[in-house]
Amino acid sequence: MNASVTLERDLRADFPGMVTAQGKPWHYLDTAATAHKPRAVIDAMARALGEDYATVHRGVYARSAEMTLAYEAARRKVAGFIGGHEDEVIFTRGATEAINLVAQTWGRANLKAGDRILLSQLEHHSNIVPWQMIAAETGAVIDVCPLTADHCIDLEAAEAMLTERHKLVAFAHVSNVLGSVLDAPRAAALAHKVGAKLLLDGCQSAPHMGVDVAALACDFYVFSAHKLYGPTGIGALWARAEILAQMPPWQGGGAMIDRVTFARTTYAPPPQRFEAGTPAITEAIAFAAAIDYVSAIGPDRIHAHERALVARLRRELGAMNDVMLFGPADSAGIVSFALDGIHPHDLGTILDESNVAIRAGHHCAQPLMDFLGVPATARASFGLYSSAADIDALLAGIARTRRIFGKA
Repeated sequence: MNASVTLERDLRADFPGMVTAQGKPWHYLDTAATAHKPRAVIDAMARALGEDYATVHRGVYARSAEMTLAYEAARRKVAGFIGGHEDEVIFTRGATEAINLVAQTWGRANLKAGDRILLSQLEHHSNIVPWQMIAAETGAVIDVCPLTADHCIDLEAAEAMLTERHKLVAFAHVSNVLGSVLDAPRAAALAHKVGAKLLLDGCQSAPHMGVDVAALACDFYVFSAHKLYGPTGIGALWARAEILAQMPPWQGGGAMIDRVTFARTTYAPPPQRFEAGTPAITEAIAFAAAIDYVSAIGPDRIHAHERALVARLRRELGAMNDVMLFGPADSAGIVSFALDGIHPHDLGTILDESNVAIRAGHHCAQPLMDFLGVPATARASFGLYSSAADIDALLAGIARTRRIFGKA
């Protein structure tokens, strides 16, 4: 890849999904939901499914050994991308499964009646429901940290709320609705001060900025490949090695065992202990290809590009007296808004007629919608392939929607 190319021109050509069936530009502004895949990722997955395909960890024949090496190399690449070690990374079906894994293993082993879990008002349902389930099972109690006036997690409030009864703090590193970025090192310091662990939902941070779990000082970090320009069906849980070593397995089957008899089974060490059955082999290899693609561009470059787009869109929308903006001015790749008198679903439907794709709804964050006092928001979210032309198309679509609703 030519390092001198601009993000607004050449990268879009790498993504075959960025045109309509008629060959017209598709203005895709829903990357926070799922990112499109560059040809390099598609080709890597096709090769893995085709001429390179074999099982892993079991075969004694050459192709199986080669595929095993490729699969474990993918684990090393995922770990390195976030500053971790390969024995600290577990492949899961995605961030949702990763959070459930922590809840059902670490949570079941460490939580008891009266213990407390601290979440925040802006969490995705995937970082709420698993904790509700394990709290109901163990008798633990969930507390909810409020937001600041500019819709960030209020760490001053978190500090006042945290006690030695808290065993876990689980926060989004970046909000999927607001784009607000958590001061993760400070959150970690507050959690660790009372003896709690910190889990970060990294679904919206890993694709948009450089991540170093050591610098973040978290104990668990989860993210999904499909939001990082990789395939669906795979994600990763990173956890500190000493924590993983104490966590029991949560699913039983092949590959996660040491020795099985009808009298007793012993288990493999992490991370294999948590990967029962035949893994997502081709998805892992494509996940690594996505990381190669993003790394070649540079997370800092991507972040700067998206921040510039966010700044322009917020400036344009902020000049409209019938638009309500949500989230901080420096949000990471996401702009949520509401148009007075027009439901986000209506806006999204009309925009689609002009080949503009946004997300409209509660974004799997219904408690946040309740807090904001709206049933839904319209959300435009950027990726490395996004450009000023996408913003132009969105603004033109908003103007057209106003005319349709008689609000010109």
